[in-house]
Amino acid sequence: MKTNKILYSFAAAALTLGMTSCTDYLDKEPDANVSEDVAFVNFHNFQGFVEEMYNCIPDKEKCYWCTTFNWGEDEIMNTGEGDAHFTRDVDLGNYRAWSTNTQEWLYRPGSNPTSTNKFEHSLWPHAWYCIRKANIGLANLDKMTVATQEERNLIAGQLYFFRAWWYEELMQWFGGLPYIKHPIGATEDMRFPRLSFQECADSCAEDFRKAADLLPIDWDQTAIGKQTLGKNGLRVTKIAALGYLGKVMLWAASPLMEHGAQLGGKNTYNYNTEYARKAAEALGELLALVESGQTNIALAQFDYEDIYNHVRSKNATTCFSDIFYTTGQNWKMPGSCEAIFRGPSTDYNGSNWNFTKIWGTKKDKLVEHDNIIHMPTANYINYAYGMENGLPITDPESGFDPEHPFKNRSPRFYHDIIFDGFKYVNTTIPDGDPSKIQQYCGLYTGGYTRGSADASRTGYYTQKLVPHQANKFDGMYNWSGSLHVYLPYMRLADIYLMYAEACTVLGGASGKSSNFSKTAVDAINTLRDRVGEGHVAEKYCADKNRFMDEVRRERAVELAFEGFRFNDLQRWLLLSEAPYNKKTSQEFYRAESDSYFSNKDNDPRNARVTNWHEETILERVYGTKHYWFPLLDNDVYLYEEFQQNPGW
Repeated sequence: MKTNKILYSFAAAALTLGMTSCTDYLDKEPDANVSEDVAFVNFHNFQGFVEEMYNCIPDKEKCYWCTTFNWGEDEIMNTGEGDAHFTRDVDLGNYRAWSTNTQEWLYRPGSNPTSTNKFEHSLWPHAWYCIRKANIGLANLDKMTVATQEERNLIAGQLYFFRAWWYEELMQWFGGLPYIKHPIGATEDMRFPRLSFQECADSCAEDFRKAADLLPIDWDQTAIGKQTLGKNGLRVTKIAALGYLGKVMLWAASPLMEHGAQLGGKNTYNYNTEYARKAAEALGELLALVESGQTNIALAQFDYEDIYNHVRSKNATTCFSDIFYTTGQNWKMPGSCEAIFRGPSTDYNGSNWNFTKIWGTKKDKLVEHDNIIHMPTANYINYAYGMENGLPITDPESGFDPEHPFKNRSPRFYHDIIFDGFKYVNTTIPDGDPSKIQQYCGLYTGGYTRGSADASRTGYYTQKLVPHQANKFDGMYNWSGSLHVYLPYMRLADIYLMYAEACTVLGGASGKSSNFSKTAVDAINTLRDRVGEGHVAEKYCADKNRFMDEVRRERAVELAFEGFRFNDLQRWLLLSEAPYNKKTSQEFYRAESDSYFSNKDNDPRNARVTNWHEETILERVYGTKHYWFPLLDNDVYLYEEFQQNPGW
């Protein structure tokens, strides 16, 4: 966090708590290299102790050479090398691989909380490490004697936030856990039962509420923060605490947490209304602060001069694409004005070692390096990306034409998705080079850029997180492109979506919180207004369940490929249900000649096709046990009350 942390030296650079698993967290005392009276006496020293928890936040995109984090029905990988990834394990129901397949962010052996190496951070070991660290800090707040009240509040607020945040992240995958609120001594009797998700969420909510009441909206406006102006962007704030308070309450309200794992999906619309109310109030409080201009958080502008190449309008002051990546901006940290919570991304050029090279065709090495491709599924695109008028493509009034399937689609489709005829390489490819044929994507059935092993097996690529110019001719992933990718853990659009979902539970499309003026449908339409898409149709607003379907579809398109989809299907009790358990390809034939696409006056969205249909690539076969990941066997053997998840 070299350039984004408060640069205070911690006199005891370590209270070294070198634990690497839940086992260590539960049975070790901290090794105090320095007197606690020194370590915690003032803000400078105490903040040094807290800083390590920021350092521990995993970077989902760069935690290994080729990473994976989209495990719903939204993404599939190529065959061959792609089959070795955790995405394939999830498709097969082999969830135990979360602790053995090291090409993802949940568990990496050798995780080291003090390291600045992006490869040495992962969720499971660091969560237990940081929960203990937060408990040690909270137990020593009384030793902070040389400090102002503001400084004490900042320290306490961060400690409460991080104790809850690490739990909240674990709970999404593993369910309720023992919520430990004190440093466990080596001789303490181990009898901490696993709580239900809702019981654990209550403890998270208590901590997030304390954090929200103690933390500032903007660190730059605090006396201590003014000493490090321009370097406070990654600090946790009141806004982050309220966002996660709302999130953990919404998750507690969700069908899985209310009814337990089950097949059939019959309870998918049945939420706990009291938890939903608490979620709406927390998220409403946050949105009221944002929309009254009291924060530096805002929706990034979706205003493009050239949507295919992500060239923003000359009048735009912020940019939607900058939420996910920046290029030509001296390695600026992504997030734009919309990011609410991010971890560090010190190795910004690490983006280019591999993450920026795993999203496009590998034929003729047009995109260099390993033969790994993340690609969107046809089923997800057809479900999530509706029409410009706001209707889903399955609505008979939407205007969707299977002979012109790329025409008049949601503006986010043109930003996120690479489709047939798309100009993939902007630079002129020399005559005679075998890649020349790929200048314009041939993604139709039998096209050159179709193929299961080295091209697209679905008929699409995506460029939401990495632009298509990351290829060997345009060279955006070279040093000169200063391409920096980072995926925020939480952004403002997610807040509107969660608010809409919680309010829908309370009152359908017209549901709202007591502390924010907008209704559920207003929140969804705010996001659609941002991109220039039609409002939710009245026929969907009139029925609570149909409107909830639209809220969920809006969540799918707005947060596409950002790593949320698996957990959403999980908590809605839809993970095991058709059609959400299928991954498909888009099959069709071109009705246009190749020259149509190379003519600069023709837009590929207007091209005509024939025989438009989907074909199933795979179907997941899940039981109730697949609604939770299994815990590590070594950890569940610690003591009787720390029980394994059902079925594992």
